[in-house]
Amino acid sequence: MAASKPYFQDAVPNTNPFSVDKKSAIVTGAGSGINFSFASLLLSRGCNVLIADIALRPEAQKLVDEYKEKAESKPRAVFLKTDVTDWPQLEKMFETARAEFGGVDIVCPGAGIYDPHWSNFWHPPGSTKSKDAPDSGRYTSIDINITHPIRTTQLAISEFLNPKNGKKVSPTNPKRVIIISSIAGQVSNLATPIYVAGKHAMNGFIRSLGPLDASIGIRVNGVAPGVIKTPLWTEHPEKMTFLDKERDEWATPEEVAEAMVRCLEEPEVGGGTILEVGKGQTRRVGMLNDPGPSGPGHTVSKLTSNYAEVYGWLEGDGWGSGKREG
Repeated sequence: MAASKPYFQDAVPNTNPFSVDKKSAIVTGAGSGINFSFASLLLSRGCNVLIADIALRPEAQKLVDEYKEKAESKPRAVFLKTDVTDWPQLEKMFETARAEFGGVDIVCPGAGIYDPHWSNFWHPPGSTKSKDAPDSGRYTSIDINITHPIRTTQLAISEFLNPKNGKKVSPTNPKRVIIISSIAGQVSNLATPIYVAGKHAMNGFIRSLGPLDASIGIRVNGVAPGVIKTPLWTEHPEKMTFLDKERDEWATPEEVAEAMVRCLEEPEVGGGTILEVGKGQTRRVGMLNDPGPSGPGHTVSKLTSNYAEVYGWLEGDGWGSGKREG
């Protein structure tokens, strides 16, 4: 007896041409790391970029200074100080892009954090290390890693469908949303369960919006970086302890940025696609029966050895009561 046809099917890509040249983008978290590299690559390819972040690292400030002047043959970079957990500030990004560039074609809600101790499952609200208040009803890590890309994607779709300037999105006038997931969206980690949950959520979100590509011209896809040498790793001592310097290798943010532009431009990389990026390797992540990440730029050799720290926290008196050290 033949198996019944599954209800989940790969989305059909919209193959109308799309180039980042002479387009305009909003990129959150572009003050550093992967999103900085993505913004830099877009600008080098002729695309205006609104950089939305809390602050700019020196390299990002230099980039804004290089591209701040209005010139007919040159793209522009504009910085907007933005707290991505604040919805009115997300709306302000689109208002600013309209005012500065006349509209927006590409949106990347890329800002993210890696379960810092101040918003972490193992340091509950009310504990000393946590900044999440017991009566707030929210985790900052979830606000940044899940709610912010979802809300920004909503705003992007609304902007594309109801532009104040220019033509409405359609298969012949396509628009793009690119989301940063992670190899954490396929694996598990006792030390960072909220981060892992967020990336699993992003994978499902990206895939669920895949059909918009062929139907109305809005392509939502994502990248799943492995171990990338950015401040998200190098400036977080708790994360660096996962790595074995003799065995584990870094991928570069530039490799991820190139994959992100592929998601925007290549006809065969349809909506709902997730491209995994390691050191010298990029591949499409299957929705079902995927082999998972492996090889250079994907290994974290000391991950489980750090579980002892979690068990140590749980052995303390009153864990989760809000009355103990975080």
